[in-house]
Amino acid sequence: MAAVQYLRQLLPALAVILAASAHADEKFALGKRLFLEGATPACAVCHALKDAGSEGAIGPELDEIRPDAARVARALRSGLGVMPSYAATLTEAQIDALAHYVSKASGGAP
Repeated sequence: MAAVQYLRQLLPALAVILAASAHADEKFALGKRLFLEGATPACAVCHALKDAGSEGAIGPELDEIRPDAARVARALRSGLGVMPSYAATLTEAQIDALAHYVSKASGGAP
């Protein structure tokens, strides 16, 4: 009986964790799509990132610099060096997903 009560208490927390994980996977997938082809110009044209299979040589190699999501989002919003700003062409949700993807795929902090 105690085990059943314990499971009843545990199940809602588990559901929240699974939902958050599914959302994170969706955000990662959206970010990867944007990296490869959704942003104009596509990030993969200039940046190398192993997870994406990209070998761009204009911008920094993302697997080496391992940027966190905040750093990527700043660069997307403001531009950096020869990199253009994407503030006018991507929504905040898209910028967030792309920053999430690059940081996770490169091994940077979330």
